[in-house]
Amino acid sequence: MKGLVVSAAIIAKLREKHQVSVREVEQCFENKCGTFLIDDREDCQTDPPTLWFIAPTNRDRLLQVVFVYRERNMYLKSAFEPTPEKIDRYNRLGR
Repeated sequence: MKGLVVSAAIIAKLREKHQVSVREVEQCFENKCGTFLIDDREDCQTDPPTLWFIAPTNRDRLLQVVFVYRERNMYLKSAFEPTPEKIDRYNRLGR
């Protein structure tokens, strides 16, 4: 996916901690049906802001994708299976 920047450290974190592939993250961007939400937690506030969304992979695995949009690129910070509370929040605010 053009514009998605994923460092080697993030690839390792995705694989080892969350069992998520970069291709699954790309599929989530391709399958996104809502908007991006700002991560407003105090310890996650960045400039530019950290954004997130929830979308399915092509195999219907829901992932929460967290990234920063800067200089026309999306810098991936993380991707993982969302909690039911996050799914509910995204359904209320992001759709």
